[in-house]
This record gives sequence, C-alpha cells and structure tokens, in this order.
Amino acid sequence: MPRPLGELEDAVMTRVWQWNRPVTVREVLEDLQQERSIAYTTVMTVMDNLHQKGWVRREVEGRAYRYTAVSTRAAYAAALMNEGWAQSDNPAAALVAFFGMMSQDQREALNDAIRIVQRDNPLPAPAPAAPGEGTGVADGTPGTGGTGAQER
Repeated sequence: MPRPLGELEDAVMTRVWQWNRPVTVREVLEDLQQERSIAYTTVMTVMDNLHQKGWVRREVEGRAYRYTAVSTRAAYAAALMNEGWAQSDNPAAALVAFFGMMSQDQREALNDAIRIVQRDNPLPAPAPAAPGEGTGVADGTPGTGGTGAQER
C-alpha cells in the first residue's frame, strides 16, 4: 500500500496526473513557481524520490529526464481508501461511517460506480439448493416450509 503523498509530492503528482504526458522537472518547477517560491533542485529531488518510490517512471531525453505517472490519481485514492478500510477492526462499521460522511454528490458517484461494477462484473448466480436444503422441509421443522416467512 502506498504511503500518503506529502504536500510537495502531491503538488508535483497533481501536475503529472493532470497533464497526462511525460513532463520535465523544469515544466513542473515553472508551474509550481506560480504558487510558491521553490528551487529547481527541490523539485528535482522530489521527482527523483517519486521515481524511487515507484510513483513515476522516467526516460532520459537529452540531458534531462521526462517523468510519467505509473498509475492514475483515481487508483491512488482507491488504494488509500482500501488501506484505511483494511486497517479497521470492523470493516462494515467503517464503511457505514465513511458513507455517512459523504455529500450527496459523492453518494451519487458511489451509486454510479456500483452500477458500473455490477454491469461489468456481475455476481455469479447462486448455486441451486439441494432438495429440501434451506426450506425447513428436510428436517420437518414446522413453520419454515420455504415461504420466506419467519415465525416470531
């Protein structure tokens, strides 16, 4: 699981993800300098660190490297959410709490995502039950004759 990106790492990766093409340190530097004062060597170090951590790949072009994202921002976000969920001692409760924090737009996006996953990866049909299995008929238990009703 990837560690969450630091503030400057995130600022650099945001540009790499947004531009969706190989980028140089100089390009990232010039864009970052519109928001903050930052040195070329700082950006170069951050991009080298991102390469060492496996976030970007790089290819030599002349005397410089061109960096390309290894995965998408969506995949990064999904990995962070999955890690958070996996660390819970009660995953169902964690999901309920997470869904409770969502805005209406986020819930609609979740519903859209669920529809896409169900369409693209439908669950297999349940295996047919063996005769008498699950109906209460085989064991002679009264009141459970397969109607789906439960006695209370």
